[in-house]
Amino acid sequence: MNDILKMSATDISRLIKDRKIKVEELIQIQFKRIKQVEPNINSFISTNEEKAMIKAREVQELIDQGQLRNSNIVGIPIAIKDNICTKGIITSAASKTLSNYKPIYDATVINKLNDAGAIIIGKTNLDEFAMGGSTTTSYYGASRNPVNNDYITGGSSGGSAAAIAADQTFLSLATDTGGSIRQPASYCGVVGLKPSYGRVSRYGMIPFASSLDQIGTITKNVSDTVALFDAIYGNDGKDSNMITNQTFSMNKALASDIKGLRIGIPIEFMDEGLDQEIRDKVNDSVEVLQERGAIVEEFHLDILNYIKPVYYIIACAESSSNMGKFDGIRYGKDLANGEDLGLEVKLRTLFGIYVLTKDNYYQIYEQALKVRRLIKNNIDNAFTKYDVLIGPTVPNIVPNFREFEKDPYNINTSTKYTAAANLAGIPAISIPCGIDRRGLPIGLQIMGKSFCEEDVLRVAYTYEQAIKKNR
Repeated sequence: MNDILKMSATDISRLIKDRKIKVEELIQIQFKRIKQVEPNINSFISTNEEKAMIKAREVQELIDQGQLRNSNIVGIPIAIKDNICTKGIITSAASKTLSNYKPIYDATVINKLNDAGAIIIGKTNLDEFAMGGSTTTSYYGASRNPVNNDYITGGSSGGSAAAIAADQTFLSLATDTGGSIRQPASYCGVVGLKPSYGRVSRYGMIPFASSLDQIGTITKNVSDTVALFDAIYGNDGKDSNMITNQTFSMNKALASDIKGLRIGIPIEFMDEGLDQEIRDKVNDSVEVLQERGAIVEEFHLDILNYIKPVYYIIACAESSSNMGKFDGIRYGKDLANGEDLGLEVKLRTLFGIYVLTKDNYYQIYEQALKVRRLIKNNIDNAFTKYDVLIGPTVPNIVPNFREFEKDPYNINTSTKYTAAANLAGIPAISIPCGIDRRGLPIGLQIMGKSFCEEDVLRVAYTYEQAIKKNR
């Protein structure tokens, strides 16, 4: 059983299409694993074994008829972050207020997964309404890091990252507003991709901050990331911020060739706030990329020092507006008195209301929007010289629960490293690049130009293949 669960999604999908393993058999094995490890990890808010088995039989019938041959994820189990709508399946956003909410429609990404023949096995845990960086604010309890259960998963997509790391699923979907895919991917030692803003439809996603949110992927390796991204990207006519006429080349993304590629390392990512172990692993990764022919150069990107305040002003302002729709009429409970909300959501909502008041709108919120434009312009300007930017995903090693409880807001130091991609709307990926002295994972972040996911994935794939050869 464990040998199958350790395989990549794309390899298993090939076996399924070649009829060497049946979809129903794979789903049974997957749920056996979930039941075995879930009590120690709490990755899932809900699982859907009965519906998954029905879907598995339907997909197997299509495969037997010679259909779905072009899908690279056909028959593969996938877990969905519980702030992405699934028809008839509770979508709670890890909040008490939505604990009984069953959407009457599927998100666009769910429709795309169904068309590709993937099998949805459950909804994963997260920080309440995706507001947090630890997956400890969930109404359903904290998720625990599969590498060591005494450590946090990061967040807000901690359940999705933990489920991948614990072999509870082959693929997972998550959302990223300021690093919510990449930070937990780094902490759990898996691969997390935040696509460009406008690449993947947000229709059916419960929003946190609408101008920053993006649905993305968490997987075991880069090949699986490419296959899953290829299945979910593209315009659907329902998200007004989507870019039309999109194209994506899997062949370019999975080409292990970066000779002559220009890589920039912002010095502000490597300053005194970075843990020395992470610095060493990032430097080792740079050497690997240079050995493969990349041209690497450090440069100053001073505007990164303004990321954190700008991100929190904009994110909280937008979240306070989005929370206003929970009036108890259309769905959920009336949040006017806030009794069903956790502290983190209350704090962010109240701060958002504060910056949007008449006295503060122009002095705080509008100024943050202006600085955001400067951030984007400066990052776009950097890409006139470099093809990709790299650095650590987060500056700190993974905290255990005891350390986190003593200083829960210290974890937000990672915002400077991850939120830049959200403010600029560019693609970014976190891939494992080593372990620290305690055996916990360290992540390398790669960022690219808007709608140039192929470049980001090509660098990630080249690095991943190089590391495999060196083992």
